[in-house]
Formats: sequence, structure tokens, C-alpha cells
Amino acid sequence: MKEYGLYIDGQWVPSISGRTFQTMSPTTDEVLATFAEGGREDVEKAAKAASKSSLKWRALPAPKRGEILLRAASIMRRRKEELGKLVTSEMGKVISEGKGDVQEAIDLLEYIAGEGRRLFGETTPSELRHKFCMTVRQPVGVVGLITPWNFPFAVPCWKLGPALVSGNAVVYKPASLTPLCAATLVGILEEAGLPPGVVNMVTGPADRVGVAIVEHPDIGAVSFTGSVASGRDVYMRASALLKRVGLEMGGKNPQIVLEDADLSLAVEGALFGAFGTAGQRCTATSRLILHENIYDDMLQRLVSRTESLKIGDPLDPAIDVGPVCSREQEDKIMRYIQAGKEEGAKLVTGGTKLTGEPYDKGFFIEPTIFEAAHGMRIAREEIFGPVLSVIKVRDYEEAVRVANDVEYGLSSSIYTADLNLAFRAIDELEAGITYINAPTIGAEVHLPFGGVKNTGNGAREAGSTAIEEFTEIKTVFIDYSGALQKAQIDE
Repeated sequence: MKEYGLYIDGQWVPSISGRTFQTMSPTTDEVLATFAEGGREDVEKAAKAASKSSLKWRALPAPKRGEILLRAASIMRRRKEELGKLVTSEMGKVISEGKGDVQEAIDLLEYIAGEGRRLFGETTPSELRHKFCMTVRQPVGVVGLITPWNFPFAVPCWKLGPALVSGNAVVYKPASLTPLCAATLVGILEEAGLPPGVVNMVTGPADRVGVAIVEHPDIGAVSFTGSVASGRDVYMRASALLKRVGLEMGGKNPQIVLEDADLSLAVEGALFGAFGTAGQRCTATSRLILHENIYDDMLQRLVSRTESLKIGDPLDPAIDVGPVCSREQEDKIMRYIQAGKEEGAKLVTGGTKLTGEPYDKGFFIEPTIFEAAHGMRIAREEIFGPVLSVIKVRDYEEAVRVANDVEYGLSSSIYTADLNLAFRAIDELEAGITYINAPTIGAEVHLPFGGVKNTGNGAREAGSTAIEEFTEIKTVFIDYSGALQKAQIDE
């Protein structure tokens, strides 16, 4: 079994404490690798290495930084099959989604590499003669990145790509459930030619490594993806030090289906949105809001398709749904299923942990559908598992009201043939993302990603806005008049 240290200043080193932890397969509960468990002193070493390397990295022309990211994408493309199997083995999503996770990382790096030839500023006329005005983008310096386990290649690349092409050095804490994917990604960046110290990875628990990154005085900005509770803690600690913070947190994403919708299409969308990745996506469809006139028909169709899903070894291409990521995750989901029953929601299908061969050693939960009332816990709190609440409404207005009446606002979806209502939904749904006649999942890397309300604090990842988290804008005035000119002074 391979043992990994921390990656600091281009070297794999043991943690100062000497403690280790293991990463496990959610399918078999077998140990995959052993990792160093870092702490505050290790973060100190990583931040020092990042600070030392940041000036040289910043001085490298941005197009050259982009070339390194493009080489990393090329390596990942060449190894896509192997990397997809690694994602599936460590995280548990089915193999098609494991390879999709890697493809998303490739897409992001290829896209953001081009930002090395953009990093656009602005020019604008001055109010005075013989004076030139412009803005330029500059790196923050050293940034801290804290990433989740559900997309162990894609989400780190969403953060690493724009941070690096912008000229920042990085201290990176991956999720403790998927450190093997993270270590492999760091190795790919090294192979692509990233200089030592530009990316430093410290594995270990959030209460030691994560907090140390957020509070370190040399780390000027923090980008975090995870739960609302953890995001609040990150925000409070970092804002007390006047740091820039980008947060991407939870979702309770609605799919609305109106009476004129293509129900076959809507069923397939709900099925993939709710049970893809075993529901472990921040954009997963967790509420299905159905017009009363098509409620029974849609529900019947959806239950039939759900009960035909194949659950099992996610490395098997014939399998539709794999395990959830960990025993802790499994316990949390099962508690929510029990809470739904106790609240009076009607369990339509699923709701049990699968046992017996081949499920005994893994964390397998049946795709679960409840008929729920708006306001129940299972219909308002993020479960992050294969649990869907179905809610009946009278009309479009009630559907939007129910959709918006939660603390989150990440993704949303509406199925309708009515163009007027589709455009109203774009305007009226309180979410950072809205899909028309498509499920709540399926973000593309050249478009901004993020949400409103308790989903985030205004930051957007991916797309043309990705670099905003990791750059400062400098305004420049060039006066070539040869005289003292006084702007906004009445003479």
C-alpha cells in the first residue's frame, strides 16, 4: 500500500506530528492508501514555501503559466481512463461519471489556460487632456484552496486553474475522503512543469489544517467549497483578518414540471438530477415540484424508472447508482430518511440501506422518493444523498413560490412548452443557475457557477469570472501633459 506525505516546496514530506490517516473505498471499505495528517505547523511550512515561490511565479508571463496548465490538461486527457477509475474507486460515483469528473477538469484547464492571453483590464478616457487611464489585474499573492470530496478532480481544478494562471501561489487542502485523487492531481501539475512551491498540499482535518490556512497571515484570499456551517466558519475567521473569501456551499435545488411539459423528458431529467452521483452534488435535484394536473402520471413514471435503476459496483459500466462516499455520509442520509417518515412524508420507493452481497462492505442506499409537503425538513434541508421530495402545486405561481422558499439558491429547473413562463422563471427563480427543459445538473466550464442566499457570498467559479476571486484590480493614470493637472478641482 502506498504512503503519501504532504507536498511542500516540490517535495513529499512527512507531517511534523508523524500522524497518518487512511483513505478507503466506499464500495468495499478497503484501504486504498495512507496519508500524512498535517497540522498548523505544516501549514506554516507550506505558506512559507508558497510565499517564497510567488514572486518568481508572478513574474513568469501569464501565457507561459497558461501553457503549463494546458500541458496538465493534456496529461489528464492521456490518462483519462485510469484517472476516471481512481475517482470511482475512491469517491464511489459510477465509472461514466468518474471519467466525466476528469473530463470536466480537463475542460476547465484547457479553457482557463487561454486566460493567460486575456486577463483583461479596461481603458477609458480621462476627463483631462493628455492623460491615459486603464486598469490591470494582478495576483493576490498566496491563496488558500479548500475543496470537497464529491468532485475530486473537477472542483480542485476549478480553483487551481484560475488561481495559478492569475499568478498566485497556492496552499491547498483537499477533502480527507479523497486525498488520493488530490495527490494524483498534484503529481500531474508537477509533471506538467509547475515550479516547486507554487502549489503546496497539506492533507488533514478541517479543524487543524483548514483553520490554519484560513487564519495564516501570509494567505491573502481563501476559496472554499463545502457545507454552509463550515463556510460560515471560514467566512467569519477570514473576514476578521480582512481577507477575500469565495464561498460555494449548499443547494436544495428544485425541478418544476408544468402541465404542458414533455413528461418523458422531465422524468429522465429528474432521474439523472436526483440520483446521478447518488445525489451527492451541490446541484442535485432534491425537490420535484409538480403541477397537480400531471402529478400522478409523472410520479408513476418516475417511480417505475427509479425502481429499474441498477445499484452496485460503480466500476461496472452496467451500474446506474454506486455507493455514497462514506459511512458518516450513509448515516446522515439514513437519519434524514427516518426524519421524513416521522414528519409524515409518504415513502413511495426506496428508503433502505442495501445489505447482503455485494453490498455488505460498502455504503449503498436505495434511490428514495418521498411525497412531501413544502416545509418538511426533507424538503428544505440539504441531504446530499439519493433522496427526492415530490411536492404538488396548483399553478406556476405556487411552483415558483415553493421553489424560492428555502435558504439556498444554487440551481433550478423548469420544464414547460410555454415560452412566456420559461422567461418568467429565468427572472423569478432565486438561483444562480436556471435550466429550461433540462435537469438542475450539467454546468459547463465556460460559464460562471455559483449561487445566491446561503449558497454563496457572491463569488462565481468557472467562466470569464473565475479569475475575479484570485486577482486584484489596479487602476493606472498616466499623465503626459508635462504639467500638474487637477482632476475634479474647480478653477
